[in-house]
Amino acid sequence: MNKLASLSTRLSFYVPMLAFTLLMTACSRYNDNGGLAIWGVILLALDVLAMIDVFRQPWGIGKKILWIAIIYFFPLGGLILYYLFAGRGKAS
Repeated sequence: MNKLASLSTRLSFYVPMLAFTLLMTACSRYNDNGGLAIWGVILLALDVLAMIDVFRQPWGIGKKILWIAIIYFFPLGGLILYYLFAGRGKAS
């Protein structure tokens, strides 16, 4: 029961943060005629998956915030940097 309470506390923080991130990163994914570009959707999906992976890592909060900021401010470059240099361990 204690694990369920802990999970609900964490979800109440992560779900709004994920929604905010989706909203803010989706703004630049449009092409010239106003339509949603397919590469933007793919990049957005990969960025969101990388951010979820960051939350699953057994790192301190400072390292998590740093990687989230890198992925957020540099969507393509941050994604490449994260998967090449993050030194990820097993997610638990």
